[in-house]
Amino acid sequence: MTVQSLDLEVTGMSCAACASRLEKVLNRQTGIEASVNFASSRAVIARKAEAPDLAAIEKVIEKTGFGLVHVDTTLQITGMSCAACSARVEKVLNRLPGVAASVNLATERAQIRYISGAATEEKLVAVIEKAGFSAAPARDEVPGSNPASEQNRAWVDLWLTAVFCLPFIVEMSGMAFGQHGVVPIWIQCLCASVVQVYSARHFYRSAWHALRTGAANMNVLVCLGTTIAYAFSLIVTLLDLDLPVYFEASAFVILLVSLGRLLEARARHHAAAGLEALLNLKPETANRVEGEAIVTCPVSSLRKGDVFLVRPGEAVPVDGEVIDGETEINESMLTGEANPVLRRQGDIIYAGTLNTTGAVRARATSLGSETALARIVALVSKAQGSKAPIQRMADRVSAVFVPTIIIIAVLTFLIGWAITGNASWSLVSAISVLVIACPCSLGLATPTALMVGTGKAASAGILFRNAEALERVHRLNVLAFDKTGTLTMGAPRVHSLHPANGVSCDELLALAAALELNSEHPLGKAICREAQERGIDPSAKMERFRAIPGGGLEAWSDGRRYLVGTPAFLTNSGVDTTQLLSSEGPETIACLARDDDYLGAIGLSDQIRPEALRVIDVLHRQGIRSVMLTGDTPVMGEAIAREIGIDQVFAALKPEGKVDAIEGLRRPGQVVGMTGDGINDAPALAAADISIAIGSGSAAAMETADLVLMRSDLRAIPDALSLSKATVRKIRQNLALPSVIILQQFRWRPVAI
Repeated sequence: MTVQSLDLEVTGMSCAACASRLEKVLNRQTGIEASVNFASSRAVIARKAEAPDLAAIEKVIEKTGFGLVHVDTTLQITGMSCAACSARVEKVLNRLPGVAASVNLATERAQIRYISGAATEEKLVAVIEKAGFSAAPARDEVPGSNPASEQNRAWVDLWLTAVFCLPFIVEMSGMAFGQHGVVPIWIQCLCASVVQVYSARHFYRSAWHALRTGAANMNVLVCLGTTIAYAFSLIVTLLDLDLPVYFEASAFVILLVSLGRLLEARARHHAAAGLEALLNLKPETANRVEGEAIVTCPVSSLRKGDVFLVRPGEAVPVDGEVIDGETEINESMLTGEANPVLRRQGDIIYAGTLNTTGAVRARATSLGSETALARIVALVSKAQGSKAPIQRMADRVSAVFVPTIIIIAVLTFLIGWAITGNASWSLVSAISVLVIACPCSLGLATPTALMVGTGKAASAGILFRNAEALERVHRLNVLAFDKTGTLTMGAPRVHSLHPANGVSCDELLALAAALELNSEHPLGKAICREAQERGIDPSAKMERFRAIPGGGLEAWSDGRRYLVGTPAFLTNSGVDTTQLLSSEGPETIACLARDDDYLGAIGLSDQIRPEALRVIDVLHRQGIRSVMLTGDTPVMGEAIAREIGIDQVFAALKPEGKVDAIEGLRRPGQVVGMTGDGINDAPALAAADISIAIGSGSAAAMETADLVLMRSDLRAIPDALSLSKATVRKIRQNLALPSVIILQQFRWRPVAI
């Protein structure tokens, strides 16, 4: 009896009792003997033939309250020549237990997620090689690009093939004028033999591997058609039969298919140009500050905390915090914003951006894959390697394309022979079916268009998380916006003070600043900034802070409780807020209380983004309804909505309230989007069909949002919509026409607002 041994890494165990419980549950399953070790967080499972599969075992583990560790890896695959090849690789990988793979023909990469212990990278490579292809861990280079040496060899082979095809051009020119045998038959035979044996060697090798593993790809069609034409002609020549020869057909098919492969490779390279431009931003050297000396060193030698100097005209080597100096940094390569931005002490500068004016010293904060540039490259690369839903149709067609063509060719021969009685003519017709059919456009139509689209988006400061997001964005029907930091600048200012009877304005502001001293909320920062500008010292020492999401803050000082937050928060906490005056303008009200005594209110206002009105107008013209979700009062929300033309407002919402609002907006056939800062609005972003994070592209935003706008500019949203439409339109064109031709006509320009 076959017994499979699995060594799986388990997450979620907090004590030996957890391990014991999981072991007991696993051993209850049919055909499983398990030993779970809490110290190593591993489960060693002996799985017999009658045991459940790995997917079922994982469900049992998850139902018990634990999980299995999954590993993500990317493999570079060589040897794929058509959609059938990529489909074959994907199929053999997905047959492995615990493995989910997506293979992209255009990038020549496989994105694989597998259960740790169920598979290894070496095993995945071995399976791919057994299928007749080569695989290796993906290197830090542009997907879809080929080394120059490989390109040069391919062009040399192409020119050699073209030289041996020259005699056939002479022969076919003579045929046009009724002259046959212009080129002696033995020269034709010799030239065709060189092309068939040498130039077609790659096709035969790939076809053999495909057939050996029970599949058929484009190379099988090429080899089958050209071999039949060449073998038929060779027999006629050797036996001196009175029949026509087709040496020129076999030679020219190999020449034209080889040319097509090189054009496809060229198309993939151009499609990857956007990502290549990002990779080229990485500087090779840095100016490290060592005492009083400035030492030029490789960027890879920098460590966190090292101080480096960036002179005018130099690129920033790694992410860092400015500690000395002031300059303007061109961040267009990351954000798409053309105007340089001022950076001074305390500001963050990003790897790959260009210093334009002054010299600055900065302390390294993020290195290698942790930098913003590296995260962007990883995100774009992942998006380019993913599959859009529209590609599923092409994949299904590609999977049965080659066998279908072979059947059609056989039927063509049999039916043609039966009708005409001419076996020679029928054979040529069947060969024509084999050599003309090519599923490559099906395999390349979607991924090449996606590579171009994501590359152009990245250069404009728009990052799509995956291909599905790029395809779905243009289908938005409703787009919800967070208010603070999205529709507004996110930098509110204290607008008015409303102290209660017996409380001075300075006292009210001092207590509020003491409560908000360590707050990261924009309103809290605004209160502290106002107190600092007025020279007010928040002398009260607060302790035992507690933040209430969507409400406010609670803290204690000298045994007394202090509260600051929304009027509803204070009312729910037992404070009488009847002294609170209604706000006449678009103000956000922060109320203050000591114990149960109302101390007053602070009115804050935020400036609306200058482009917001025009962006909402563009969305309306495209038939997209706009909605505002805000934790502010209805008065504040309605005032801003009227000013910029928002259709509907949901105000006074807590984070979970925003999720409920998103669910309420969803209707059959509608796609609902949410735009926020990617962190505070995370629940609503997760609930939306399309989530859009606006800001500087933080790591959290990139991990959660479908679409990240690297610059804080709403005009990027219409740009993303138009780019999505252009990409999907190009995919549909590519599925109907050769992708190599159509891709040259890919045009997209940002929306003029």
